[in-house]
Amino acid sequence: MSSRLTPAPSTADGVRTPPTPGELRADIWLAAALFVGAVLSAALGSTAGFYSGDSPDLAWALLFAAGLTAPLAVRRRYPEVAAIAVTLAFFVGVTARIPELYVSNIAMFIAVYTVGAWVDDRRRAMWVRAAIIVGMFVWLLVTTFQSAIAPDDDGPSRAGMFSPFVAVMLIQFLVNAAFFGGAYYMGDRAYDAAIQTQRLEQRTRELERERERTAAQAVALDRVHIARELHDVVAHHVSSMGVQAGAARTVMEKDPGAARAALLQIERSARESLDELRHLLETLRSPLDDTPDASTARLDGIAELAEHATANGLTTVFTVVGDEVEVSEIVQVAAYRIAQEALTNARRHAGADATADVRLRFTGEVIELEVSNTGRISPPATAGLGTVGMRERAAAVGGSVEIGPRPRGGYLVRARLPLSVPVLA
Repeated sequence: MSSRLTPAPSTADGVRTPPTPGELRADIWLAAALFVGAVLSAALGSTAGFYSGDSPDLAWALLFAAGLTAPLAVRRRYPEVAAIAVTLAFFVGVTARIPELYVSNIAMFIAVYTVGAWVDDRRRAMWVRAAIIVGMFVWLLVTTFQSAIAPDDDGPSRAGMFSPFVAVMLIQFLVNAAFFGGAYYMGDRAYDAAIQTQRLEQRTRELERERERTAAQAVALDRVHIARELHDVVAHHVSSMGVQAGAARTVMEKDPGAARAALLQIERSARESLDELRHLLETLRSPLDDTPDASTARLDGIAELAEHATANGLTTVFTVVGDEVEVSEIVQVAAYRIAQEALTNARRHAGADATADVRLRFTGEVIELEVSNTGRISPPATAGLGTVGMRERAAAVGGSVEIGPRPRGGYLVRARLPLSVPVLA
């Protein structure tokens, strides 16, 4: 099974993802709803006499509502332009005494909030909002001063140091400070939350790609493991059957009894090969936690490997040095397979008169496995699968292996393996 890794779209750190088509459509619907609300508010305000009947015609109210709400239809595309346009419309409408007091404030809040929530250049977002807020407070100061020096007696009393007029003006300043401060703060929070969400989504995509890569690597490692096991099982027995078949062919006419014995040995090797292949298939089908205990490839099986090699023409001596200690199952499997492959190579390449010596040494911290043989040395031009497999097995359990000719002749395989596989932190 293979999987194709398709990279997901990503954004640069600190840059918001562009608005989706659904969000852009929602802005149009918001502008339309606010336009209707502004028209109704202006009509009702005119009827209620917000400005004592001194108000422009309804046509001006319609124009004001359009100028106030239309920019919000593109607020996410052009946040700064929309905010400035809404602010100018608000100034003009209030100066012209258009009787709409509610939707205009909502539009202002949304415009200032959008600048903070959608402008990636945070310095520009700060300056645009600061300019709007300062402009609004300057305008409020001017209108307050004009009201204070107006000769008419309409409105709250101006008598006293802390008159009702001063109280009303303070309320307006405090409400506007809370209004614009809230829009500023909520816009920044929305932007930060969006960036954090994007980072989490990006990290999630990276973890998903890493998970897929890990799964693909696990499949590849499983394939290598299966190929290595098949090579160890098949090469060991097939080489033995090849030696016995050659011996049977040589003595078939002169010594039928010896030929018959060789054929019986071939039959036994074939059965053993089938048994090991069946065990390998059962191991592959079993849960991972069940495989080590079910394995027959253990240290105590190396003696049988030596006997099998002797029976197939390679006189082999097996020696255990030191006191035996507990060794993990996976390390035992690695040692067994290394010994098996080393003896198979010796039978195949060392020649008819070669001998082999297998030594298993317990040193307390590691185990050492030495498989040496006499005879000729005919190393291949490149390392075969057996040599690669021995190195991989040793590395897989945190050990090492030396493979090469001996100075005094013959070949040597020396593996140093830990008693248990180290756990990576």
